[in-house]
Amino acid sequence: MGTILEETKGIMKQYHIKANKSLGQNFLISEEVVEKIISCGQIQEEDLIIEVGPGLGTLTKYLLEKAGKVICIELDKKMIHLLKERFLFNKNVEILHQDILTIDLRKLIEEEKQKTGLKHVKIVANLPYYITTPIMMKLLEEELPIESITVMIQKEVADRLIAIPGEKETGAITYSVYYYAEAQGVMEVPHSAFIPEPEVTSKIITLNIRREPVIKSEEKEFMFQIIKHAFMQRRKTLVNALVNTKILENKEEGINMLEGLGIDVKIRPEKLSLEDYAKIAKYLC
Repeated sequence: MGTILEETKGIMKQYHIKANKSLGQNFLISEEVVEKIISCGQIQEEDLIIEVGPGLGTLTKYLLEKAGKVICIELDKKMIHLLKERFLFNKNVEILHQDILTIDLRKLIEEEKQKTGLKHVKIVANLPYYITTPIMMKLLEEELPIESITVMIQKEVADRLIAIPGEKETGAITYSVYYYAEAQGVMEVPHSAFIPEPEVTSKIITLNIRREPVIKSEEKEFMFQIIKHAFMQRRKTLVNALVNTKILENKEEGINMLEGLGIDVKIRPEKLSLEDYAKIAKYLC
């Protein structure tokens, strides 16, 4: 940990940097964690890596040693100046002052693949915890030509993302991740791996994007709308949740539907499989 810690403190002092709480900045200082992210991402010379929120460039430095090219997308203007100076002599890096939630990633990836000839695209990031979910949903729902997503996020959120639908930690986002990717937990990361120390434990996870979705549904968008509404009232039965959120007109309709589909009428939202939700969407359409 010593070398990254000293380097981080030196950079922070040189550029008068303090962690910006509003941007969820905590700077990684653990060599072990950095190496784990790199190894899990399976970074190769023929890879184009998109790093979200590179911050001081701790992870970037290691990515540049392995990848064909690294594109850093950073929102904090202070960091842009720092990153450009730090990696001035690296030919295989591009630093963009952009918001990951608004940038056209598909266009960026297509242009870079044409320009560089690199065929494999991977996302690597130590994500800001306060916007983890919208970032992950963007990366998945846009169905980008990427092979994997390796991120470090808050453990509580990570456990929801990598759960199998129906497990204890299941949330609405669990179904989206399961639909698009095979997800696995890699390593829990203690508070002490950062400065300043966050109040929560972190976790590295990897999502390998499926070539084909795990199920085929012609009502995909409606299916995810049903899931989202069901989890707005996850403590209620599925029927009550869907009636209360106006997906169903009344309880009787819901009971008839579930009986017709062979699903327990008293089931709660988190106990259904993705296939069950697909059947419900098809039935209601």
